[in-house]
Amino acid sequence: MPVSSLPADTPLFIVLNAGSGSHDSRQTRETIERVLEGAGRRHRIQSVKDARRLSAAARKAVEDARTERGAVVAAGGDGTINAVAQAVVGSGVPFGVLPEGTFNYFAREHGIPTETADAVRLLLDGNVRSVRVGRVNDRIFLVNASLGLYPKLLEDREEWKRQFGRSRLVALWAGTIALLRGHRRMTLEVEHAGCRRTLHTSTLFIGNNRLQLDQIGIAEAAALDEGRLAALALRPVGRFAMLCLLARGAFGTLGEADEVNSFSFRTLRLTVLRRGRRHGRIKVATDGEVLWLRAPLEFAALPDALSLIVPVERAPA
Repeated sequence: MPVSSLPADTPLFIVLNAGSGSHDSRQTRETIERVLEGAGRRHRIQSVKDARRLSAAARKAVEDARTERGAVVAAGGDGTINAVAQAVVGSGVPFGVLPEGTFNYFAREHGIPTETADAVRLLLDGNVRSVRVGRVNDRIFLVNASLGLYPKLLEDREEWKRQFGRSRLVALWAGTIALLRGHRRMTLEVEHAGCRRTLHTSTLFIGNNRLQLDQIGIAEAAALDEGRLAALALRPVGRFAMLCLLARGAFGTLGEADEVNSFSFRTLRLTVLRRGRRHGRIKVATDGEVLWLRAPLEFAALPDALSLIVPVERAPA
C-alpha cells in the first residue's frame, strides 16, 4: 500500500461527536486542544451534538481541507469514523482518526493509539498510507457490514448502552439476550465469481477488518491482504446452538463450526427472497449503524480508497 509523509504544517479539520455534551466529549476536546496548541499546529474543531448532522459536518470539513491543503480527522466511535470517512473517500484528502469507541477495530488494526493524547500526537508526525474500504451500494464500511440477525443485535445493544453505559461487557450481554429471543431465517440469492447460489442463513456478515476476523477465528481473514472481503453466513440453528457459536467466537474458533459458511470475494451481489419473490429494501448495518438499502445489494472491496494517517514504521534497531 502506498505510503507518504504528511507535511508538518498540515492544518487539521476535526469532526468531534460530542453526543449530548457529556463530560467525556468535553475532556476529549480539551485533550485535543492542549496537544495541538502545545505543538503550534493549526486546527479547527467542529463539535457535533446531533449524530444526524455528522455527514454535513464531514462534508464541510472536507471542503475546508481541500481549500487549505489540510487533513480531516474523525473523533468518535466506529459510527462517527464511518460517517466522516464517507465524505473523505474519493476526495484526495488525508484522513485521521481519534478513536473514542468501545472496540476501536479500525484504529487498532492500523496501529492508531486508543488513548486520545497519543492519537493526537500521531497526527503531528504520522505517515499517510492508502487503505482498503468496503462498499455496499453507495455506502462504505471500514470494519464490517451485515444483514439479518446482526443488525437486530446492534439495535438492541444500543438500547442497552443507553441504559447501562458503553462497555464491552454490556455489549456482550446485550448480544446474548438478542440471541435468546430467537431470529428469523433469510433466503439469499448470492452472485460472485461468476456463480449464483442460494443461502439459507440467520445472518450474513461481511468483514473488512483482519483484526476482528482473526479474533473470532475466520480463515478468510488472510484474504483481506489480497484486497478481498470476507463473508460469513450462519446456517439456521436453534438458540442453544447459537449460544455455542457465540462462545466459539469468543474463543477464536468460530470458523471451525459446521454451522458456519465462509468465503472471500472482491465483488458480490445479493437479493433477499421472501416467499419466492425478491425483497425491495433490506436492513443493513455498516460499522454499527443500521440503515435501509435498496436491493439488490452490491458489495465491493475498494483498494487504496482512503489516505489514512498511520504511525511511522520504525526500522528495527
